[in-house]
Amino acid sequence: MIRSLWSAASGMQAQQMNIDNIANNLANVNTAGFKKSRVNFQDLMYETIKAAGTPNAQGSISPNGIQIGNGVRPGSVQRLFSQGNFQETSNPLDMVIEGDGFFQVQLPDGSIAYTRDGSFKLDGTGRIVTSDGYPLFPEIYVPEEATDINFNADGTVSVLMAGQDEPEEIGMMELARFANAAGLSGEGRNLFRATVASGAAIIGNPAVEGFGTIGQGYLEMSNVQVVEEMVNMITAQRAYEINSKTIQASEEMLRTVSGLKR
Repeated sequence: MIRSLWSAASGMQAQQMNIDNIANNLANVNTAGFKKSRVNFQDLMYETIKAAGTPNAQGSISPNGIQIGNGVRPGSVQRLFSQGNFQETSNPLDMVIEGDGFFQVQLPDGSIAYTRDGSFKLDGTGRIVTSDGYPLFPEIYVPEEATDINFNADGTVSVLMAGQDEPEEIGMMELARFANAAGLSGEGRNLFRATVASGAAIIGNPAVEGFGTIGQGYLEMSNVQVVEEMVNMITAQRAYEINSKTIQASEEMLRTVSGLKR
């Protein structure tokens, strides 16, 4: 009787985390480069009352045992790095990665973070930076005299200078990818950091050795599917309600037992 109360309570707690995760996915439905997450659940330890294969009184082997579970817990929150939809912006500093890879940005402490958000800008020195002012790594500076900038699919960056007819190459972009991108740590501000689980960053140029290509004038939007998240929300809400009903049923059974002496 008491076991059912705790099992149902663990189910309600697990579904609360599920709803929290769904809410975060939906809140970022229009966040460029955002990758949705999914909660994976695990059943808890089982109490073995009778082991399978135990001999019975007649000397035969019991084909089934008796095990009672103790509920559920969240096993992990897995980030899903499927490609988001592309949105045309016509902004020459907006970029997408079509395929595998992350843009590299340098943080104030000198460390490197990774992002799929390609909404870059220029700072006061002509350096290409993120919305928070973190520079693209390796750093690329756009001359003040430049009248146009072009990012090729292979990562080559060139500009057209005032009074010139031919573009001038000013840098080459590098991308990073990971053996286990799901192991990256989300840091907020559309940034990720490498962890032991993700493995060290593998650096390379776009369009070679499995890296994606660069597209200019587009942004990769969130990979959140609103309809899918709404269905997941309904499922989680109903599971929460069912577990609450289990608690009510267990409480009524306890009330019946406590009233037997009357």
